[in-house]
Amino acid sequence: MDQPIARTPEREAFYRKISGDSLSALWNVMGDLITPEPRSQCRPYLWRFDVIRDRMMEAGRLITTKEAERRVLVLENPGMPGQSKVTSSLYAGIQLVMPGEVAPAHRHSQSALRFVLEGRGAHTSVDGERTMMEPGDFVITPSMTWHDHGNETNEPMFWLDGLDVPIVQLLDASFSEGADSDEQKLTRPAGDSFARFGHNLLPVDFKPVSRTSPVFNYPYAHTREALETAKRSQQWDPCHGLKLRYTNPVSGDYAMPTMGTFIQLLPKGFRTARYRSTDATVFAAIEGRGRSRVGDQVLEWGPRDLFVVPSWHWATHEADEEAVLFSFSDRPVQQKLDLFREDRGNA
Repeated sequence: MDQPIARTPEREAFYRKISGDSLSALWNVMGDLITPEPRSQCRPYLWRFDVIRDRMMEAGRLITTKEAERRVLVLENPGMPGQSKVTSSLYAGIQLVMPGEVAPAHRHSQSALRFVLEGRGAHTSVDGERTMMEPGDFVITPSMTWHDHGNETNEPMFWLDGLDVPIVQLLDASFSEGADSDEQKLTRPAGDSFARFGHNLLPVDFKPVSRTSPVFNYPYAHTREALETAKRSQQWDPCHGLKLRYTNPVSGDYAMPTMGTFIQLLPKGFRTARYRSTDATVFAAIEGRGRSRVGDQVLEWGPRDLFVVPSWHWATHEADEEAVLFSFSDRPVQQKLDLFREDRGNA
């Protein structure tokens, strides 16, 4: 509505009357409910990993994983302080597991992704299978699956956690429970899920029980090889460089039902065309250096830095050297609800 509704004493009295009946007048709030374009509190922001690492190591001296259950520093979007949100629909945090520690087993309705930032050889276990973790690995914890983490190496382990917490909260669908022991019983050998499902083959009688991929670790070595092979064709998308999405090998859909995950290669000197979309997106740089221009802000990033691009904000990426970016967003939800929209500018 272009013009504000005039306020009169009679109307004000009417509004007070209907308020007592738990009613309100749509004409007073329609402009805030149905907006011409997305209107979000989410702001562009960059978190430098070096700063986070220092804070995490300090946290490691202050609190144990046993006490905290998960020693995590939440990436709080500055536009939504105190809400534990990195975007309006997503949660993100950086988790630390120190040498000799175990983050105890639990499970919850919220789906989780892990993207390894630093450290080699620590492990995560999901529903009876353990996987070792390397930088750049993308690891999935499906909804209501038991999971615990451990570090038997001599170095601290850091990874990015991404969860659909705000979506589950919105739907009032949150459940969680802890296990009787810190570490779950292992019932399958390490690498079992990747061996069964990660080579374009499926067990002949496999019947999926979940919309989440049965592969729970997408190793970075394989991901990087795919990028290297694909870049030989020199078919660079003007808005994305070379961008691939992680998929569920059973359905060909996204690897997770509520969060889309992507890997993106930008060659040295490449600058993308302007792009915007309705899915606010969290990025993690795994290789290279460059910058992203988001609205009127310039975010300079290097290895392991993290940044967020809000919904419907123009963004470009520039690579000073060959760079690889991991990202995740709520795109699967938006697409399934016919809400997703993108604008490729003049590309």
